[in-house]
Amino acid sequence: MLLAIDAGNTNVVFALVEGGSIRARWRIATDPRRTGDEYAVWLHQLLQLEGYDRSAVEAVVIGTVVPRALHNLQVLATKYFNVTPLVAGAEGWTVTLDVDEPASVGADRVLNVIAAHERHKGDLIVIDFGTATTFDVVDYSGAYKGGIIAPGINLSLDALVVAAAKLPRVAIEAPEGRSVIGRNTEDQMHIGIYWGYVAMIEGLVARMKAEIGRPVQVIATGGLATLFDRHSTVFDVIEPDLTIQGLSLLHDRTTSPR
Repeated sequence: MLLAIDAGNTNVVFALVEGGSIRARWRIATDPRRTGDEYAVWLHQLLQLEGYDRSAVEAVVIGTVVPRALHNLQVLATKYFNVTPLVAGAEGWTVTLDVDEPASVGADRVLNVIAAHERHKGDLIVIDFGTATTFDVVDYSGAYKGGIIAPGINLSLDALVVAAAKLPRVAIEAPEGRSVIGRNTEDQMHIGIYWGYVAMIEGLVARMKAEIGRPVQVIATGGLATLFDRHSTVFDVIEPDLTIQGLSLLHDRTTSPR
């Protein structure tokens, strides 16, 4: 069984993958100071709760956008699972990165591209709602052609609350109605955050589609994708585990005999 680890800026997601299917998943807040020993204590307890022994893990693949977290995750793999982990991107990629600075593309974005192209044909726009909201273009051949990085909705809300002393912290949720004229402060904030973000997504996707000039499917991933799908028709498909699927595919392509 494969242990796939996706270390993002906000959370680290661990998933057990067998035959391309996710059997279990867990997440923990990202902390570069967390040691391999600490990860092991936490993870082994969760494995047992799901009915697995650590000997079930036969391979480990790690994708991270937090360089300081990598070493301790590698220690987790070697010390507690007795395997040398595959680190996504460490020895190149299995897809073409057709951009000016290929080395600067985040591992999570490349993994999303790998999984999206495997599951959906033709030209694609992949939107990932994470710490940042990223828009990535994948052409029909599977090549990564570039994209957009925008502030994540949590970052936008945090910046608003921190910078404006009298504004309260509000939940990230859809407003109750469709009116965009708020009658009180909290309603106005909900409208600005939610409908403002919907407008950004729809506007950027429309501009990207016009520039691509061919039929395009829009694939969404990340925890907030379903929230925006409620009041927008911009997404064709929601793939909640796209990055983990990309890790699994990368492992299979890298380790399988050719």
